[in-house]
Amino acid sequence: MPFALCALLGSLNALAQPPAAKGATEVIVQPASMAQLTTTIEALGSLRANETITLTSNETKKITRINFDDGQRVEKGQILVEMTSREESALLEEARFNTDEAKKQLDRVRELAKRGAASQSELDQRIREFEAARARYNATESRLKDLVLLAPFSGVVGLRQVSVGALVSPGNTITTLNDDSKMKLDFTVPAIYLRSLAKGLPVVAKSRDLGDKEFQGEVVSIDNQIDEVTRAIKVRALLDNKQHELKQGMLMLVDLKAASRDAVVISESALVPLASNNFVFVLQEAEGGPVVERRQITIGERFPGAVEVLSGLSPGDKLVTHGLQKIRPGQKVRVLAEEKPFAEKAGEALHLSDLIKTNNN
Repeated sequence: MPFALCALLGSLNALAQPPAAKGATEVIVQPASMAQLTTTIEALGSLRANETITLTSNETKKITRINFDDGQRVEKGQILVEMTSREESALLEEARFNTDEAKKQLDRVRELAKRGAASQSELDQRIREFEAARARYNATESRLKDLVLLAPFSGVVGLRQVSVGALVSPGNTITTLNDDSKMKLDFTVPAIYLRSLAKGLPVVAKSRDLGDKEFQGEVVSIDNQIDEVTRAIKVRALLDNKQHELKQGMLMLVDLKAASRDAVVISESALVPLASNNFVFVLQEAEGGPVVERRQITIGERFPGAVEVLSGLSPGDKLVTHGLQKIRPGQKVRVLAEEKPFAEKAGEALHLSDLIKTNNN
């Protein structure tokens, strides 16, 4: 029989043995305690501009003027590119004349209709002519506006990909425009931390490219689904970039301060793992002296020296931390010492990241 299987069967038989008939076994206990836990999650993320577009044309036209330089900062509404528009300008002038003429004819027939000198059908005809002329004018004006490309928001342009005189078509890249006053930081978090995620959580990000300078931000959105392969969920934070140091595509190391929670915490030394289950030995008062009860618990997050307990224990329950190898369920014990609760031993630092930091690279 394999050694590991023998050891497992031996452990099961030992746990199932009746209370020892000998004297009380000496143990050291520690009470379970409440603590505030704040998980710091480390992740790698990529930066995106708060708003970003690829500037392209809506028409197949020649460029007549480019009003920006590579990397220039532009304001919202600023004219960036102008294209050939002589034909559209002439059509707009014609449409304006036809609209004005249709309006004059409509006004004349409307006055005649008031005096009974024109029929209602003639008035309706003039109204239709005027509305059609105005629609053609608006359509021509819209096409003319499409030949002047404006900045839809303030930001910085990238490298221009065309020159004056070039023929551009829809889909041809002229340049890019990024609003980098704020930067979106996208990263993934394992789904086991889902209950700790919330909008507004603080984020600290840094990049080796910038000498590990720290940038502050907060979580603004959480994806609506978990990736079926990685079992992780995408999180987006927003970082201030007033000095415009951060660039789109930059790799960032992220520290996410997850939501705080109150939880029952025990020392790791009190935990007795068995197969996929976890047990502790709880001190119980009896007539002949204290005895130990084996109790199954559900654990949550682990961190150095301690374990979060989700169910099975209450604050104040006294657990055996030393002498576990010598005791059995229902056995009489003698308490040599009682340790301070783990939360008191760790002090207020229990909720700090250096105690419960979790790596997620």
